[in-house]
Amino acid sequence: MKSDPRTFGRILASPDPAVRFYLFHGYDPGQSRAMAEQLLVSLGGEKAQISAQSLKSDPATLADEAGAIGLFGDKRVLWIDPAGEEIVPAVQALLGAPACESSVIALAGPLRKTSGLLQLTENSGNALAHQSRELRDGDLERIVEEMARSEGLQLGPGVASRIASAAGGDRGIVAQEVAKLALFVDASPHSPARADVDLLEQIGAGSEGESGRLGDLALAGDAGALASDLAQEPPIEPISLVRAIQRRLAMLAPLRARVDAGSRSNDVVASAGKAVFFKEKAIVAAMLEAWDSPRLARLADRVGELERRLMRPDSPPDSQALVEELVAIARSARRR
Repeated sequence: MKSDPRTFGRILASPDPAVRFYLFHGYDPGQSRAMAEQLLVSLGGEKAQISAQSLKSDPATLADEAGAIGLFGDKRVLWIDPAGEEIVPAVQALLGAPACESSVIALAGPLRKTSGLLQLTENSGNALAHQSRELRDGDLERIVEEMARSEGLQLGPGVASRIASAAGGDRGIVAQEVAKLALFVDASPHSPARADVDLLEQIGAGSEGESGRLGDLALAGDAGALASDLAQEPPIEPISLVRAIQRRLAMLAPLRARVDAGSRSNDVVASAGKAVFFKEKAIVAAMLEAWDSPRLARLADRVGELERRLMRPDSPPDSQALVEELVAIARSARRR
């Protein structure tokens, strides 16, 4: 089935038990990922990663995994990211299986109307495809305001536009910044509170751009510019930096999959629309040249492990460790 944008919010909040396979695709990976994460919560299962390449080599795996009952009755949601045409046989097997215990969520980049994966999903009664469309001018600012209202936040003049600008089109960043504001002023739908620009300055909300730039320079292998920025930047907030890198890796994965399939990096970036901010197209193309899909996956695991280590109560965030990690990433990118 093909989603209806007018009712998709209700589907995310209350998924249909008959739907086995959800496909999120389009030019806005941040939007796709935010919606997929919301669906994951509504489904009430633990995320279980499964790679598209493993499904390509053994298509029966997806139906087997989705049909298996957890040893302790625990619920899972199978997660494929990035996904492409290589998973079509696996999805066919899933949709034709007699039973399914675990839902499957797949995240893809832009798909043509002739895509076998898209057609399979849209033509099936127990699958659902949703396209993340490009945000028009002003849309992200409206999203900031809507998220703020849901948190009980009353935004002062200029706050929504500042957060929208810093987010660079990424809904995930917007959600994080709004949640940070709500937590700081103890806002809730039942107890609204106001946030103004002075508060943004006080807690550093809407300032993800600095961490994002440091991560981008490292991923692009620009060691010289990275060293210069590190010397000038204020102290790094480790968790913000790690999560900025994670968001960039999540965006790069589906784009690099297209490069692996034979497209040129510059062409992939040029066709990515607003998924890649126009001022960042050159550096994103450099990242795509520096990292192939297997190395991106290994780096994502490494950064995830770093985040878990930084979040441990017995291991307080260490800015110096982050600097060393950034330098290591930059050196690795240059060895490609």
